[in-house]
This record gives sequence, structure tokens and C-alpha cells, in this order.
Amino acid sequence: MMGASPVGWLEAILLGLIQGLTEFLPISSSAHLRILGPLLPSGTDPGAAFTAITQIGTELAVMVYFRHDIVRIARAWLGTVFGGAPLCGDARLGWLVILGSLPIGLLGLVFQDAIETHLRNLYLTAAMLIFFGVLLGVADRYSVRARSLDQMTWRDGILFGFAQAMALIPGVSRSGGTITAGLLMGYTREAAARYSFLLAIPAVFASGLYQLYKSWGVPGPVDPGATALATVVAFLVGYGVIVVFLRIVSKRGYWPFVIYRIVLGLVVIALLQMGIVAA
Repeated sequence: MMGASPVGWLEAILLGLIQGLTEFLPISSSAHLRILGPLLPSGTDPGAAFTAITQIGTELAVMVYFRHDIVRIARAWLGTVFGGAPLCGDARLGWLVILGSLPIGLLGLVFQDAIETHLRNLYLTAAMLIFFGVLLGVADRYSVRARSLDQMTWRDGILFGFAQAMALIPGVSRSGGTITAGLLMGYTREAAARYSFLLAIPAVFASGLYQLYKSWGVPGPVDPGATALATVVAFLVGYGVIVVFLRIVSKRGYWPFVIYRIVLGLVVIALLQMGIVAA
């Protein structure tokens, strides 16, 4: 395999495209960026910082798509905090999103070094793709799928949060973890998917902005201009993916993604065994 070199602009566009295509699907965008990097002409892993920053683009797509929900929830939450309004359903959902964002924030800081190094091992990524793919399949097949978001308890909010925190390991998937947890707790497919989008907003923006601050002026595998371009591409592609994903979930469930995860994990293991990519 050729030696690694800086990621070029065309490669950055491709990585942004992959980020936009995979961020909202339960197939792990970080795993795809980690797998694709060594296969590019540059042979470079774009790194955890690039992944976190480009995710800002996809979360902006979430904010545009769910803007009415977000504004409604934010107004209700602000009304309870500063206006003395009673705790209604939307305000409660706002508090649940805040509560559910704490685990990934705390664990991300505690295990930051491992996240950026050891946890990016491709054998681990492949194992997580397969294991959590099977778990998603079991949850989608056998869960009750009867509860809506207005039935969410504080306990559920914490469990959702820890499920999202599992996505710190490439291959788990932020949406996959929260959706699987939601299905196992009895929520409908649509409710679990919508909440996974809302729950990701604080965590992704915090992680992306932190990585942007930390990497500012520090040379990395992807230069700032190419990273910005990839982020824009991720935003544009991600918006379209949200629309299609919600339609697929409502009609076919999550089995197409389960099969894809397992196949991709096996392909990665095969590539590693053949020496085409390094762990």
C-alpha cells in the first residue's frame, strides 16, 4: 500500500458526500470515513477531527429540516426556564434532549485520546458494524413499537443518551445506537428516528466546534479549505437523505440497513486479511 499523503480537494468532496449519505442512516458515518480514507489515492485516514467538523454540515441539515419542531421545542423550553410556564410536552422534550446529551459529552472528554487513536482500529470498526447491525435487526423484528415521544420518561432519556454515546466508537452509529435503544424500549420506528435526529444536535455541534477550535492553525491530514468544502457537501447531501430515510423507515423498517452493516463489516475484515488496508 502506498504511503499516506494529505487529502486532496476531490477526495474531500468524496468524503463530504459519504458523510452526508451515511450520517443519518444507522450504518455509521464515522466508520465509512475511516474505511474509505486508506482506500483513497492519498491513502490517508482523514481523522476524528475531520469527521466531527463535517458532521456540523449534516446537523445544519437537521436543523433546516426540523426547524419548526426545533423552534417549537425551544420556545416551550425557554418559557419554562425564564417565563414560569408549566412543563408542557415540548418543554419536557427539550429537557430530555439536554439530559440525553450529557453522556456523550462527558464520555467524549474522558476518552478523547482513545477515540482519536485506539478506537479507530478497523477490526473494532468491523466488529461494531456487524454486532450492532444484528442488534438493530433483533430490535426491529421483535420490539413492540407502540410508544410515541410524548410518552418518554426521564429514565428513557438517560438510556437514549448512553446509547448515543456508544457512537464514540466508529462502527456503532449515532442514529443506529439511539434508534436501536428506542425500538428496544418500545418506541415506534418513526419516533425513534425523529428523536435520534433531535438528540444528535447538541452533541454534534459541541464536538464539531470543539474540534474546529482545537485544530485551528494546526496542520492535519485535510487542510481547512477542503474540510470546509466537505462540510458544505455533507449539508447538501444530508438534507436529501433525511427525506428519503424517513420514507424508507415508515414503509420497510430497518432491515435493509441491517443487511448492509453486516456485509460491510465482513468486507472490511476481508480487506484487512488480504492486506489491502491496515488496521
